[in-house]
Amino acid sequence: MSRSLPALRDVFATLSTTHSIAALVVDLFGADALILGNEFNALPFIFHPSNATTLSLIFHLPDLDRAYSVEYRDLTDPITLPGCPPFLGTDLVDPMQDRTNDSYKWLLHVARGYMLAKGVLVNTFYELESQVIEALIEENLGTPPLYPIGPITQTDDSHLHNNDCLSWLDKQPEESVLYISFGSGGTLSCEQIFELAYGLEQSGQRFLWVLRSPNNEVANASFFGENVDKVDYKDPLSFLPNGFLERTNGLGLVVRSWAPQIEVLSHGSTGGFMSHCGWNSTLESVCKGVPFIAWPLYAEQRMNGRLLGDVWGVALRVKIGENGMVGRDEIGRIVRSLMEGVEGKRVRDRVRELKSKAALALREDGSSSKALEEVAIQWRKHVGTI
Repeated sequence: MSRSLPALRDVFATLSTTHSIAALVVDLFGADALILGNEFNALPFIFHPSNATTLSLIFHLPDLDRAYSVEYRDLTDPITLPGCPPFLGTDLVDPMQDRTNDSYKWLLHVARGYMLAKGVLVNTFYELESQVIEALIEENLGTPPLYPIGPITQTDDSHLHNNDCLSWLDKQPEESVLYISFGSGGTLSCEQIFELAYGLEQSGQRFLWVLRSPNNEVANASFFGENVDKVDYKDPLSFLPNGFLERTNGLGLVVRSWAPQIEVLSHGSTGGFMSHCGWNSTLESVCKGVPFIAWPLYAEQRMNGRLLGDVWGVALRVKIGENGMVGRDEIGRIVRSLMEGVEGKRVRDRVRELKSKAALALREDGSSSKALEEVAIQWRKHVGTI
């Protein structure tokens, strides 16, 4: 972004000759552009597409950097931020796993840049994260005001994809199908795909599995386009155990690479979501009232998984073995538990409560609507002073 500032400055200079610019809104990767808001008398705002907990971590990062000299992943005690649950160092966002890495230095730079904003739009809702939101207000760290305006989710993506899986869901009993997807970026290793397949088979539960080609090196290979699902790459289905599709025929459906997630989560036959805990997927599932099996892979997903399972109580969390794998027995156990066990009923009841609260937040008199209205009023007033 810093290299693009001269070009952006030229755009703003031209635009400001004919228009009054109320605000400049940037995301995490555009924080360097906040200075242009001050230069051109536009209120600089940040849109934080994740939750308030990760935002709190960013705000506190400079203090954490000064407080600890060792790697966060080597800390024996968890890190506790006001209003947040304690997090192990290994649960923190990926850039914090190696303090010598450029990505950590970049995140520190972003954290300091966030302080230039006049406000932060957060894709969460007050009823979900009231404790951390109130803690940030009470701490009085000099951080910008928070405006929880979520949940902001996609409402319909069926036009983008083949809907054969929806036709298959139409034939399944109510809330009987476990939907499995690790997002647009998540990938599993070949061995982990095998374990997941055998675990699903052991569980005896119905499933809809969105399968991507494996990557044995990194969990976010698809996100960064590491030759995953390219035309010249092997068919994802070819990485399944021999005979798996035949043995699970009628019980499960495996689709290549992508499915219309919003429609799947909205379907009456979907009773659970095995998820990587990406924030967009998390909000989509909460809004549809679908409980989780939390299987985080990268980025801030380990923190999200902790929130889903231990704080909000809407997920069962997979147990990772000493070899870094989730074994077939664990997969079979947790799938059965979610779909037909007592724990599954508990998280299902809880996610339905959050679904109602999310809907209330978006009503005209809801907390998120009021927060967005407050921002709009602030921007209109600013235009009137220009």
